Amino acid sequence: MAYSASMLFLETLEQAGVACVFANFGSDHPAMVEAFAEAEATGRKVPRLLTCPNEMVALSCAHGYAQMSGQAQAVVVHVECGTQALAGAVHNAAKGRVPVFIFAGLSPFTQEGELPGSRNEFIQWIQDVPDQRGIVRGYVKYENEFRTAANIPQIVLRGMQFAHSAPQGPVYVTGAREVMEAEATPMAVDMACWPAIEDGALPVRALDLVDDLRTCVSPLIVTSYLGRNPAAAAELVKLARRLGAGVLESVPNCVNFPADDPLYQGNQWNHPQQNEALADADMVLVIDSDVPWIPTVSRPAANAKIYHIDVDPLKSQMPLWYINARQVYRADGFTALSQLNGWLDDLHIDPALVAARTARQAKRHEARRVRLAAALEGSALTGEFFVSRLREQLDDTCIIMNEGISNYHTVIDYLGLNRFGAMHNSGGGSLGWHGGAAIGAKLARPEATVIALTGDGSYLFSVPSSVHWMARRYETPFLTVVFNNGGWKSPKLSALALHPHGYASRAENPGVGFAPVPDYAGIAAASGGAFARKVTLRADVDEAIAAGLHAVRVERRAAVLDVVVPGL
Repeated sequence: MAYSASMLFLETLEQAGVACVFANFGSDHPAMVEAFAEAEATGRKVPRLLTCPNEMVALSCAHGYAQMSGQAQAVVVHVECGTQALAGAVHNAAKGRVPVFIFAGLSPFTQEGELPGSRNEFIQWIQDVPDQRGIVRGYVKYENEFRTAANIPQIVLRGMQFAHSAPQGPVYVTGAREVMEAEATPMAVDMACWPAIEDGALPVRALDLVDDLRTCVSPLIVTSYLGRNPAAAAELVKLARRLGAGVLESVPNCVNFPADDPLYQGNQWNHPQQNEALADADMVLVIDSDVPWIPTVSRPAANAKIYHIDVDPLKSQMPLWYINARQVYRADGFTALSQLNGWLDDLHIDPALVAARTARQAKRHEARRVRLAAALEGSALTGEFFVSRLREQLDDTCIIMNEGISNYHTVIDYLGLNRFGAMHNSGGGSLGWHGGAAIGAKLARPEATVIALTGDGSYLFSVPSSVHWMARRYETPFLTVVFNNGGWKSPKLSALALHPHGYASRAENPGVGFAPVPDYAGIAAASGGAFARKVTLRADVDEAIAAGLHAVRVERRAAVLDVVVPGL
């Protein structure tokens, strides 16, 4: 076989820093299958091929890998069917600002043998649709088509440039079989000519923000995903401590601030009450947050001064979004916080005011600690108790992939993490991310102990049969904890929030229960030889966690703990 466009594509991906291709091949990929086989036989350098029986798992793998490494990985799927099967994983990558390069084949555009790759299977007529790229157009930063082998490197590198430029996200490129089969010429690429666009900085007028930070009574900083860059989180710690400013995590995607710092004001999700720290603040700085508060239940005081910093402060993919900020800055979080700290180096900050602010925040921090401790009392096995015991067995090698859904806040509250990079969630709202993401994280960080925490509903969404088959084949063991409450708790909570005394509130199973309950751990054992255990008693928790971690770390196989917690 001559050097093909598919081989050129794979070599360009490798030169662009792609380590893995997560692939679900179809009739549109013969040249790519051949190119991978030729590379293996001849030693040609191309990314590692990982077979993914499910497309959403494939994209979730790339998502998790990028979260650990910062480098976009590649996903290969089959025409429009595979594109649609990417499902909510495209949403997650888009909303989570995760770089990934997606390639999908197209049905051949000739049918009488005019070119190599011309149609020869009935399915190629059925899978020919008018606008395949339109399926994901609302979610990707860039979409294009390979029309010739002559400029495949340029299109790949332009796609990567979009993927890695803030706000980061997925890109999508297609190519018909005739194009991917075509003979090509090897090309070297100069990566220096395709940099990600440099992030912006605060303008000089942001000195107004500095003045308010120095003089207000109770400043509060709200963030959701600043900690995706640990250096930015470190600058936040420096700023908050020198000012005595509180830090509130709203819908946190990662560890943004040390949980044991007296300035930490906890985290808020869908809590149906006014947040005390938010109500008390006379000045709020929102930085790197998509949902800093939910105004129907919790919001800043009417006279609070609000400032907003983000690389995409307009939230250009959200049709409805505003927070009534008096000043808005398009700037990178790390750059902006470094600037603020630099400006404050040359300015006087009243020590007495800082001490009073710190005491104000520390009092709320301590009250929160007492409330969390009180919730651990009793004899029932709860999510709170389990997570508090899991925390005791964590070390600095552990990475938490958090898809707890109705237990999101429980995980963050009771793990109490201080290490930046120790926890991630998808950043989006489509369930089933955790399994593939755990595999991707383990591939990127093989020395880490990866732990996925998930609800029973999101566990089923994750396609665990595919996930655990992959974990065994590619030697990426991780521990899964399933919070088994017997169904979808979050939809029930949503219904009760609007209809607290309605029929659903009195129904035994208003369409959200999972009876008869599946054998969650057994699915993983059957599919991937995973260690499996069901946990129903407090007394068994410590030993079950230890056994699961032993299976992952020593036996080198995945483990699933099915933890039965109070039901719907």
